[in-house]
Amino acid sequence: MRTRLVALLVGLVLLPAAQAAQVPLSTRGVPLDRVVAVVNDGVVLESELETATDEVRERLTAQKVQLPPEAILRSQVLERLVMEEIQAQRADRAGIVASDEQVNAALEDIAKRNNIAFADLPAKLAGQGIVYADYRQQLKREIQRQMLRGRDVLQRISISPRELDQYLEQQQKTASAANEYNVSHILIAVAQDASPESVATASKLAQAIVKRARAGEDFAQLAVTYSSSQTALEGGSLGWRKGPELPTFLADVVAQLKPGEVSDVLQTATGFHIVKLNDKRSTSGTQIVHQVHLRHILMKTNEVMDDATVRQKLSEMRKRILAGEDFAVLAKTNSDDSGSAVNGGDLGWMQLSSFVPQFAEAAGKLKDNEISEPFQTEYGWHIVQKLGSRDFDNTETAAREKAYEALRDARLDEATEAWLQQLRDEAYVEIRI
Repeated sequence: MRTRLVALLVGLVLLPAAQAAQVPLSTRGVPLDRVVAVVNDGVVLESELETATDEVRERLTAQKVQLPPEAILRSQVLERLVMEEIQAQRADRAGIVASDEQVNAALEDIAKRNNIAFADLPAKLAGQGIVYADYRQQLKREIQRQMLRGRDVLQRISISPRELDQYLEQQQKTASAANEYNVSHILIAVAQDASPESVATASKLAQAIVKRARAGEDFAQLAVTYSSSQTALEGGSLGWRKGPELPTFLADVVAQLKPGEVSDVLQTATGFHIVKLNDKRSTSGTQIVHQVHLRHILMKTNEVMDDATVRQKLSEMRKRILAGEDFAVLAKTNSDDSGSAVNGGDLGWMQLSSFVPQFAEAAGKLKDNEISEPFQTEYGWHIVQKLGSRDFDNTETAAREKAYEALRDARLDEATEAWLQQLRDEAYVEIRI
């Protein structure tokens, strides 16, 4: 993943007219870059398009996806760059900025998932021909886009307890509730103000794609060639999704498909959809988790108290508790964690994985009723007491949490596609290739 360089339009570097006649024709003007799309008050450069197209081509080739004609591939990549530019402009205007801490956390997660040390990440990227600074900047932009979508789309999705109960009841009667599905998807988008003729043309194209897919043409190539979905350049792949996590309008259809089958055309407000079930697997079973019951006192440094002072105060509190003072009373009067202080520092029954790593590590070493020495996390300095531990049947709770996330994500897919289409319709875009 390489960054798209943000730059102003660079035209031709020309020598003064008086000198031009004395210079060979081949050296009079050297085109450095050109604009391939104007997007509101920004641009997409040819160098950006070439770099992004090369990346997509390499990825699809590695995945053994047959490539569409070069012109179609470049057009699809350019459309993605246009949409990224539209979102970047909107985020910039809204003052949405990804912090260095957010970027670092994302990079640490990437390093962890690839089983390499965070410090080794720049060298690993360099070995793949990727400049670390560029990679970091592109990741920062991607986080910014996610934050924008969270503000404009996610926060508008509201799910009531009654809706959740109804959803759970429905899923218990649906085959997709106990399965995960590997699904690919094609969207033939239709603008909100499209004419009847345009709708009919899109419908005919969707029907033709279904026939071609069922006749054996590669679904991924068809997606790269024709789909308007966010996942077009991934061959339309939605990856593995639990049944409830599928977009609502797809869930029942996918549940009826056999692996390898392609659905009929489905029409929604955003256009015509085609889905292919690649594979499915069962996810049923009881979920037993190990939980710990903790309470803590948090103190933060300030202009008056530095790290050493805060640590010393917590050490003294620990001694007082061991001598018989009430932990809860000291937490209520001294803890800077307003959420737990009112409950005497009680954090309830939780899995250790719910806490930041430094906190989880310190708490995980404690025996029942033991109080830790002061330690530091990103939130400040803590002492923590372990009140107990248990193995807990989390199946029902997990089911409700997953159902909430699935219902939200199902609505999010549809809402995001509609939102992106609206952004595109409202933007001024001039394609110059």
